[in-house]
Amino acid sequence: MSPSILHWDCPTGIAGDMLLGSLADLGVPEAVLNQPLQQLGLADQCSIVTRPGSNGGLRGMGAHVEIRQPQERHRHWRHLRQLLRTAPLEDGVGRAALRCFGLLAEAEARVHGCLVDEVHFHEVGALDAIADVLGVCAGLCHLDVEIISCSPLPTGHGSVATAHGLLPIPAPAVLELARAHHVPLLGCEGWPQGELVTPTGLALAITWAQRFGAAPALTPRQVGIGLGQRQLDRPNQLRLLVAEPWASHGHPAAALVPFQEWVALVSCQIDDMDGEALATLQQTMLEAGALDAWLQPIHMKKQRPGHLVQVLVQPDQLKALRQLLWSHSSTLGLREQWHHRWVLPRRQEQRQTPLGPVRIKWATLPDGSRRGKAEHEDLVGLAHHHQLPLQEVRRQVLPFLDP
Repeated sequence: MSPSILHWDCPTGIAGDMLLGSLADLGVPEAVLNQPLQQLGLADQCSIVTRPGSNGGLRGMGAHVEIRQPQERHRHWRHLRQLLRTAPLEDGVGRAALRCFGLLAEAEARVHGCLVDEVHFHEVGALDAIADVLGVCAGLCHLDVEIISCSPLPTGHGSVATAHGLLPIPAPAVLELARAHHVPLLGCEGWPQGELVTPTGLALAITWAQRFGAAPALTPRQVGIGLGQRQLDRPNQLRLLVAEPWASHGHPAAALVPFQEWVALVSCQIDDMDGEALATLQQTMLEAGALDAWLQPIHMKKQRPGHLVQVLVQPDQLKALRQLLWSHSSTLGLREQWHHRWVLPRRQEQRQTPLGPVRIKWATLPDGSRRGKAEHEDLVGLAHHHQLPLQEVRRQVLPFLDP
């Protein structure tokens, strides 16, 4: 079965209420969006309300948080974190909400030059922002899609009034989130002044999206439209596209067309670990989820032979693998570089051959054709089992590499 895709199309930016509206327009019940507020004991203070509407002449679903009781003026991150950790939230909702608010806390701490636990959440700690984050996380868990992508975001320009006074757009927290997580931002020359990307909306996108970029080739199944509150010179809406990978040449696309993503290259030079320890380090990195890890002999300072250790990492795994490098190697420092990489869609299937089953890895090329390669470990296993040369096993398996 093909994986389901959810693409966030954000032509006029992103905010928590726009995501809530688009989820409701996809059919996520209001009760699902509000359930985390009940689990946190906040249902008597606020609730998420959705209703059909229009903006710029186009229909969609609006959403807002109805506040029933006065709010606390400030919330510390440590208090909000404890509240989220102790509440009986569903695992997926709780994890995503903690990550989202953690991203916001780290950005605010960087902007204000303070410790993360000392961050006062003014805007993002208010009840409406808590409802936005929890409601969006609950709605996305309800949809249960496998792949989430997000379009590049137009930030707007001008200034915005905040608890800290008048701030430039992009707001400092938005700019820091984009810098720290390598989110592409679009220029807004010719647009009316105003904020198009809120810190909460961007933090939700970073929490959930595996990549930022133009939509992959896909077949839409459903479209949910969430309306923004501001009136612009164009319809102000966010669209969620629930889709399937585009199919071509009779195959379910081996998933998507080639796509571009950010990866981190982490490097260090080591001259005081033996070969066995280095081999174990490389294997540890791969087993922990690194995209790749390799060793290269080099000649270091003080005329010492050593090795360059390099590990290719997805953004969401960087922190964990960085920690493993600290604990499993003798390095005293790490270097990190960010790279774009283009990835061919691929999938794996098992085929029966006269010698036994062999796993075939299929890659889909940009012209729609497919290229297959047999797993080397399977070929070696068959060679040992049948006591045949490896090249003979390859010869017999070759006809089964025809797409």
